[in-house]
Amino acid sequence: MTAVHTRPRAIRVGRISMRWRPRHLVVVLVASIVALAVAVVSAGIGDFTITPGRVLEVLAGGGTRREELVIITIRLPRVLIGLAVGIALAVSGAIVQTTARNSLASPDLLGVTAGASVGAVAVIILGGNSGQVSGMLEAIGVPAGALIGGLAASTLVLLLMRGRGTSGLQPILIGVGVSALLGGLVSWMMVSASITDAARANVWLTGSLNGRSWNELWALLAVIVVSSAVLVPLSTRLGTIDLGNDVARGLGVPMVLTQGGLLLVAVILASATTAAAGPIGFVALVCPHLARLASGASRPPLVASGAIGALLVVGSDLVARTVLAPIQLPAGAITALIGAPFLLWLLIRTRREARR
Repeated sequence: MTAVHTRPRAIRVGRISMRWRPRHLVVVLVASIVALAVAVVSAGIGDFTITPGRVLEVLAGGGTRREELVIITIRLPRVLIGLAVGIALAVSGAIVQTTARNSLASPDLLGVTAGASVGAVAVIILGGNSGQVSGMLEAIGVPAGALIGGLAASTLVLLLMRGRGTSGLQPILIGVGVSALLGGLVSWMMVSASITDAARANVWLTGSLNGRSWNELWALLAVIVVSSAVLVPLSTRLGTIDLGNDVARGLGVPMVLTQGGLLLVAVILASATTAAAGPIGFVALVCPHLARLASGASRPPLVASGAIGALLVVGSDLVARTVLAPIQLPAGAITALIGAPFLLWLLIRTRREARR
């Protein structure tokens, strides 16, 4: 019965065909429903507590003016950004792991998040000074600065990895080295900044959803929509890429263009989330593995990864807000507590498999 339950089925619409597994669909539905339920609960928790049923009434257009102000204006952007950040990070991680064919690969371990942090902090700190360069940085803005930093860091990592392959621990060590270098640049900018600018940058660097507004949400959603339009046609080749470069080339897949396009989408998604909420670590690493294990698939499924990522981030933010209330922890601290042991487990498993 298990084999029948997990057997892939095909859907064809015109010249486009897709394969799906019932088990995959169940994982997506369960994770999505739980993520939305946690989001509703999170929107009602705070100094002014509102029951989940009342939150739904406010979202449907009811409620008092005070409830509408608290839910719609203050809390809803934070919750929705948490869902969007989780989706984007998890999908980015799934793309990188499949394209690199490396279970340890993720944007935060390969230096992309660190590069985005450098770009964003440079705009926050150096953009506030006087001078032509500072004026240019201020005009760029934090989102564009994070994107440029992420692209620059990923380019540097790819150049250092050239001719070495993407399997094993070597790409991770290169990414860790680049991240350490970029972390030093962030520390230098923080030390040389004014107290006000350093405080702004430090709040952003903690990876928190606190204080987020509708503007950050619309910008992040725009990036996700554009990236999805590029990703949909490219994602049909992920299954072929997972078979290996030689097999994919033999089947007529243009590997340079396909891998380049997929990695570009992954970098853009990771950089956009860093610009919106700061560096929230380990989501891009953990969620694709959880989605693959839950779905029983050979590679991380994108949709299931996104649904689990949304659940992880919005759930972590809820825990961060309530576990030590009234003190609010950053959501990145909770994801790190989950992701760090998971990374250690992956490293141990990878080393054991290498010895066999």
